[in-house]
Amino acid sequence: MGDHRLTSPSGGFGRRLDEHGHEHDAEETPRAGGLVDSAVYVDGRRRASPATLADTYRCLQELDQAIAWIGLYRPNQEQIHSLADEFQLHELAVEDAINAHQRPKLDRYGDTLFVVLRAARYLDDREEVEFAELHLFLGPGFVITVRRGETPDLAAVRRRMEADPQALARGAEAVLYAVLDQVVDGYAPVVAGLENDIDEIETEVFGGDPRASRRIYELSREVIQFQRAARPLLKVVDALSAGFERYGTDEELRRRLRDVADHLTQVVERVDGFRHLLQNILTVNATLVSQAQNEEMRSLTAASFEQNEEIKRVSGWAAILFAPTLIGTVYGMNFTHMPELGWRYGYLFALALMGLVCGALYLLFKRRGWL
Repeated sequence: MGDHRLTSPSGGFGRRLDEHGHEHDAEETPRAGGLVDSAVYVDGRRRASPATLADTYRCLQELDQAIAWIGLYRPNQEQIHSLADEFQLHELAVEDAINAHQRPKLDRYGDTLFVVLRAARYLDDREEVEFAELHLFLGPGFVITVRRGETPDLAAVRRRMEADPQALARGAEAVLYAVLDQVVDGYAPVVAGLENDIDEIETEVFGGDPRASRRIYELSREVIQFQRAARPLLKVVDALSAGFERYGTDEELRRRLRDVADHLTQVVERVDGFRHLLQNILTVNATLVSQAQNEEMRSLTAASFEQNEEIKRVSGWAAILFAPTLIGTVYGMNFTHMPELGWRYGYLFALALMGLVCGALYLLFKRRGWL
């Protein structure tokens, strides 16, 4: 056993040794996934840091009143099945852990709890919300955390718990409440980021930015996803609170869970407000877009009307100028026998006829408003 209990000189608070003998933070995300950190605690203090799951099982058997906290990152099915066989995990919970993509929930299988959480973090560079799934198995003498993403920072949770052995000595439930607190605290920056995005969208909408509609839609989807992550946690917290008396939950843990519930309620209320606000912004944006389209249509209609007036004027003058051209063309025909060719006043008659026709057309077009 001495070869497997690899603890740091500082007592193992959030540190472990790798295969080369170098220390690194507990819960550091491995590139290939799998076991991140495994520790066995007695009275809230780290007594061993097994390098494998098999070593962890042996440590639990050899140490009395011990609790193992096993941290996994995207484990394979073989690892999950190994844990299921060792700790008698329910097959339905194991299936959910393997398939993932679960909504936040709490399932109780005898003495074992299976909890699904959805952590979130706001990415400033992309102005997006990233969600990650977290599974927890809790039972007598063990806590198993299975991360599917980069959040939450379980290394910080482990360091905080190891720095307070009295809290860690309260058992698996204390770890669960600490992880819940970390997840809910992680929602605060997301709320702030979404609020800032909404303020920017309001400016874009009233500024007439054509990209506002798309951004409103994308932000609405993120808010809905955030609701699906945060709101079901209220039921999880309520279920844990309902079991206080039945399972004799420590009073300090009760206070901590009530604090988590208060913060979570505030987050859910803010997110609900965001969704209603985005709906109102979308309505206002649709109204403004409609008004802009109506203004554009009126401008196009006015331009079309002016264009029609110009066409009328051009057509009227073309008709007036066409009349003398027609008369002149007739008199310019080269026929031997043609009426009025030998008439003395034929030229004057042609000019008078042209003037009469042009004048009549002018009066006609003027009366109809073409000129």
